[in-house]
Amino acid sequence: MAFPRIAAVAFLIFLIGSLSLFCIGLIALHQPAVSVASGQFNIESTEGKIVAIGSIGSEMDFVLKTAAGHYLHFRCTSSCHTSMGHLQRHLYEQATTYVYYMEEPDKTLMALNVD
Repeated sequence: MAFPRIAAVAFLIFLIGSLSLFCIGLIALHQPAVSVASGQFNIESTEGKIVAIGSIGSEMDFVLKTAAGHYLHFRCTSSCHTSMGHLQRHLYEQATTYVYYMEEPDKTLMALNVD
């Protein structure tokens, strides 16, 4: 009687593991692969406190004050991985904010990820 139960448990573990790997692979195919270390893009990072937020249509602009006292103006478009609520919370709490960004040819700073 023990062998069928052991076989059922082993089959169930195998089934759950293979379905998990399949789902992870499917999700990985649909997400854009942007890596800071890839060298493919000139991605930089900075940290500071958000001092102002503005929203125009689907774009969000915000100003970050760095520890050195510099004010940096960022544009956060649809490729930016953050929400308006997240930015507002950082503004109200004066929390340290990390921004990963690219500098566009026209010297605009395009935020890619804000945390």
